[in-house]
Amino acid sequence: MRIYLSGPMSGLPDFNYPAFHTTAALLRHVGYCVMNPAETGVRPDWAYADYLRHDLQILLAQAEGVATLPGWRTSRGARLEVTVAEMLGLPIAPVITWLRRAGRPDAQTKGC
Repeated sequence: MRIYLSGPMSGLPDFNYPAFHTTAALLRHVGYCVMNPAETGVRPDWAYADYLRHDLQILLAQAEGVATLPGWRTSRGARLEVTVAEMLGLPIAPVITWLRRAGRPDAQTKGC
């Protein structure tokens, strides 16, 4: 299953990339294909809107579910991502829920 990782970045140390990378590694370890927006990295010529456009395109085109990081509700971008996912009918759950689901026999965790 292709999981999009959503959470706060703006205003956090290192844009919260360490949490995104650690979480993506955990989800991949249990078999999910993870779309991690932190892997875009910092692009000096990009504004906030550029990141948002890029990440929403990935969410729209590839995601089959959304895993939320702690604090996602305080992030404008993450709230928008979750709203879009809701409108698309995608399952949305905290990361811990996705990790627990991976252990179930009916979980679709075949990777990318």
